[in-house]
Amino acid sequence: MSNISLRIFQSPCIITSMSVTKKFPTPSDIEIARAATPKPIREIAERLGIPAQYIEEYGKLKAKIDWRVLKDPLAPKPRAKYINVTAINPTPLGEGKTTTTVGLVQGLGLIGKNAVAALRQPSMGPTFGIKGGAAGGGYSQIIPMEDFNLHLTGDIHAVQAAHNLAAAAVDARIYHESRWSPAYFEKQNLKFLEVDPYRVNIGRVVDMNDRALRHVLVGLGAKADGPMRETRFDIAVASEVMAILALATDLSDLRARLGRMILAFDKKEKTLTAEDFGVAGAMTALMKDALKPNLMQTLEEQPAFVHAGPFANIAHGNSSVIADLIASRYADYVVTESGFGADMGMEKFFDIKCRISGLTPDAVVLVATVRALKSHGGGPLVTPGKPLPSVYKEENIELLRAGIANLRAHINIVKQFGARTVVAVNAFPTDTPAEWDLVKTEAVKAGAVDAVVARHWEHGGEGAVDLARAVEKAAELPAECQFLYELDAPLSEKITTVAQKVYGADRVDFTKEAMDSLEWLEARGYGNLPICMAKTQYSLSHDPSLKGAPKGFRLPVREARLSAGAGFVYPLAGDISTMPGLPSKPAFMGVDVDADGAVSGLF
Repeated sequence: MSNISLRIFQSPCIITSMSVTKKFPTPSDIEIARAATPKPIREIAERLGIPAQYIEEYGKLKAKIDWRVLKDPLAPKPRAKYINVTAINPTPLGEGKTTTTVGLVQGLGLIGKNAVAALRQPSMGPTFGIKGGAAGGGYSQIIPMEDFNLHLTGDIHAVQAAHNLAAAAVDARIYHESRWSPAYFEKQNLKFLEVDPYRVNIGRVVDMNDRALRHVLVGLGAKADGPMRETRFDIAVASEVMAILALATDLSDLRARLGRMILAFDKKEKTLTAEDFGVAGAMTALMKDALKPNLMQTLEEQPAFVHAGPFANIAHGNSSVIADLIASRYADYVVTESGFGADMGMEKFFDIKCRISGLTPDAVVLVATVRALKSHGGGPLVTPGKPLPSVYKEENIELLRAGIANLRAHINIVKQFGARTVVAVNAFPTDTPAEWDLVKTEAVKAGAVDAVVARHWEHGGEGAVDLARAVEKAAELPAECQFLYELDAPLSEKITTVAQKVYGADRVDFTKEAMDSLEWLEARGYGNLPICMAKTQYSLSHDPSLKGAPKGFRLPVREARLSAGAGFVYPLAGDISTMPGLPSKPAFMGVDVDADGAVSGLF
């Protein structure tokens, strides 16, 4: 046994210390989390400078921060350096992007910066399915990790409740309109909506991976239970309500966005919104506390906002605008993570989130691993739950060299937005120095400001000091961030721009259904919205089997859907499921609780 004393610089003027007991051989993530003694969350919030009246404690170790702090006339102006953490296309195992986000915040603390992490709240679907938890790992994680990975403060449950209330409102109106005349509704001062039961736009949601619910029949049974119709379940974080939570700037904006959600169509093909059904106010009531960002802490006592969790391959894949706006007023650095690769979460971070927040990054950290690059170089399939093929555990320079094309492509994506790139090579025990040197050399050749091997999983902030210094330098360089397209461009042109400039496609093949949808959207005034591409995260293309930097492919867009409340159009490229399924050996099989209430098996 050995005790490692970590000196944590919360700001240039404040120094604290915390002792973490490190066991050998390397302990599990949960053992590391339990070895630390976290500070009371009120102390973390007050150390950040947030006034006491805006701190709402949920127990001793987590709190909500009232968004009204942004309206406080005494609140400081935004001042933080804004850092976005993205990645290359990952393997299904993930490449440690959250771990790197947390490690960078810890490293910035050790060089005297007051840094804050901003992360999404994970869905319990992936937590209990394949991916497991998403609190980071090793000595760079958010604590308490059990709370982070499970219910936290109930925001996802609120999303689920608000969404399902809207769905129930639609079915209730269909039922009653089948029984009563328009005059009956007029007597109650209600508009007869003439809901088309075959054009309902909203299904139900649940925060679990449950493939049996992808296509369901409702209304079975007696006449009072119907009418019968086909519908679906999505995972809760795929709900438009979740995307709205992540993009709303205050309670009035949340209310307006929820009201604009299109729930169904009438029999004349007119859209019917949550406002038309009279349910938007009640949905807002369910969501009003969820609008307040959650505050937690890293293993080294830095603040971490954990708020909202839209999927990046379905929605825009970023944590909330409100959390970033609050953090930008009270920190030197805000490190916010985007989902999946630069082709997915980061593109949407710029073209959707930054347009709303008004914030643009001073630097972008691009996470890469030797493992993922070997996969892109032609390595064998990486499958969760199965042993990692030996090629990923042994030095193989040629395979790695072939896969670096994917890294170059992602660096080029960042450059197109005018941002400065720092490549963080997330170190694995099976990597070799020669492999790291190759990645670093090629990254700088491709246009990265710097490339650093980061060992935060093993050493916490100490292992990310070099990365923190590289980010500090990059953030001081001049940068003129820009969006990829103008909002007034036609929707098809915006889709083609992303497909060609970000994915590297030759062209886009629109189905007739997709073109009809785009024309319909533009005719009704939705043509000036940004686009939110739905595609696989495992390739720059629509096809997860196309690794590296594929060329000569045509991107198929089979459908285009509208999220009127969130404020974007999402084209579907390839097969994207909004309800994942569980594997044959789900992660939940390893989760248990002992007699004292300690949870084990989360990772």
